[in-house]
Amino acid sequence: MKVLAFAAAAVGALTITGAAQAASIVGLYNTGVTDAGVQAPNGVDSHWTLDGGNAYVSGTQGQFPLGPWLSEATDTTSRWITPTTNAADSVDPLNNGYYEYTETFSLTEAQAAGASFAGQFAADNGILWIKVNDQAILGSDHGSPLGGFSSWTGFTAGSSVFKAGENTVSFDVVNFGQNSGNPSGLRVEFTSSTVGGVPEPATWALMIGGFGGMGAMLRRRQTAALAA
Repeated sequence: MKVLAFAAAAVGALTITGAAQAASIVGLYNTGVTDAGVQAPNGVDSHWTLDGGNAYVSGTQGQFPLGPWLSEATDTTSRWITPTTNAADSVDPLNNGYYEYTETFSLTEAQAAGASFAGQFAADNGILWIKVNDQAILGSDHGSPLGGFSSWTGFTAGSSVFKAGENTVSFDVVNFGQNSGNPSGLRVEFTSSTVGGVPEPATWALMIGGFGGMGAMLRRRQTAALAA
């Protein structure tokens, strides 16, 4: 019975280890949400920055530019973030404007080795690059900007772009120069994320003990069979 208990414990330890490896990245937030992950009120976004300064949650549902932009009422897991305190502000009247929105989070070495995420974005007018730690995961120096503000565009990142310590994800948004009615903004939702991991020392001990017990049981059975 003790051997069976050890074996069950070892199986349980493997299950726990698998669950730990499937954990999400802590500190990775959608745009325009609180620490609890729900839509934030208008004001400074507490997780994302713009060109090293503030990015703002500043839309009002049903008023321009929301309507042309994706609704914040039907999808409540994120909000738009913008360069100014009023989402309807017309910016970049003559030349294209460029805005780099960033978010940082930390990973251990083990977590970084197996980290990944997937998500979707919308941007006015579009994005030139999405990068993790200055490594591009989507974008190009050539061709039209990617995505738009009326539909979602997907993106993914694999473990090769992550590192131990502080990590930065950035979205480089371009807004086309236009005389009036020319707001700019970004909306990002992470649909999944995972981190790598290794079993804790206590988990390893439990697994080794369980498998050792199973081996001892098999040896006793073989000895008993030979004696018979």
